[in-house]
Amino acid sequence: MTSKPIGVAVLGLGNVGSEVVRILTENAEDFEARIGAPLEIRGIAVRRVDCDRGVPAELLTDDPAELVGRDDVDIVVEVLGGIDIPRKLVLSALEKGKSVITANKALLAEYTGELADAAEKSRADLYFEAAVAGAIPVVRPLMQSLAGDRVNKVAGIVNGTTNFILSAMDETGADYAETLAEAGRLGYAEADPTADVEGYDAASKAAILASIAFHTRVTAGDVYREGISKITSDDLETAKSLDCTIKLLAICERIVTPKGKERISARVYPALVPLNHPLASVNGAFNAVVVEAEAAGRLMFYGQGAGGAPTASAVLGDLVMAARNKFYGGRGPLESKYAKLKVAPMGDILTRYYVSMQVADKPGVLATVAAEFSKRDVSISTVRQQGSGDGARLVVVTHLAADSALSDTVASLEQLDVVVHVASVLRLEGTTV
Repeated sequence: MTSKPIGVAVLGLGNVGSEVVRILTENAEDFEARIGAPLEIRGIAVRRVDCDRGVPAELLTDDPAELVGRDDVDIVVEVLGGIDIPRKLVLSALEKGKSVITANKALLAEYTGELADAAEKSRADLYFEAAVAGAIPVVRPLMQSLAGDRVNKVAGIVNGTTNFILSAMDETGADYAETLAEAGRLGYAEADPTADVEGYDAASKAAILASIAFHTRVTAGDVYREGISKITSDDLETAKSLDCTIKLLAICERIVTPKGKERISARVYPALVPLNHPLASVNGAFNAVVVEAEAAGRLMFYGQGAGGAPTASAVLGDLVMAARNKFYGGRGPLESKYAKLKVAPMGDILTRYYVSMQVADKPGVLATVAAEFSKRDVSISTVRQQGSGDGARLVVVTHLAADSALSDTVASLEQLDVVVHVASVLRLEGTTV
């Protein structure tokens, strides 16, 4: 006897939506065996229905609200992108008691609380594994596998476009503009790459990871953010001389203030990473996330962070979980927000700095520069001078200090007569000194 089908609505038929529909169709028998009931696509919402989409025309609709509201739809898969329209559709689905699977990190980073409240009120499921790192399973391990542990830090490379650009710059010696153009030609960068290269995409993902790991609602606006557009080939060459590379990192961690208050930090920026650190070897468009927990220790998740098929894999994993809950009467994990920790300002975070500056080539320059660091109790770890004459460049790497003190030091350096120009300011991660 065949069980009653579970109805699925798919919102969006781009790279991810197309792969979701294809895999569901081609592996229908396997999905039925895994779930206990068949999955049936009730409709697919697209902007235009008057073109060949490679799916039965009768499934297509340009009215997603009507599709979401249908009585024969049990689960909604949202892969539209954007915020305003998906927000309304997802809220509508949840309020009607329909489970939702979304890959929309921007939506979740802004409205996780609102969506989670709607899901809890109607006893619906909200799954979003695909919103953070494509095929890499990191959301579910944080929510379930590590639910009995205390997570202290989550850090990683969560944007494939920026990792491809930095890896290519490191390998070829090409500059940023040239490498970005190549990334666009190869399909790794969007026509407007701002969300990726300026760190907005990674910040949305950091907000989601911090919310889950630390049982606290964190939005994208809480995340300190810097992008990679100012990284130069000289920076990468200097990084090599320091046995480092440069990666755009998303870092979420627990900290304790000097007054003994527990806080969390969520930040995204390009940083020097020692070559012996596990994230240093993550190249190309791949992603990786390192989780540090008290009992489990250090865990690393690595794989394809974007793309139609990899992201569809994560979406379908969520779909199977939601469908099983529909069939057996269970529920997925609810939002955990009991900790209500405050997000610390970036100035309170202990970091290390790499500062590259063009300086006058004359006696006393180093002493003058070092004095500015000393005034703010910032200890210098390494100093290197490269070139001479008008091309003299001084590179300073500091020990750990409050980010506010380091920022003030850099501002003061720019006012010195002996400093022609502060060319680059980067942080150094993956060390403790």
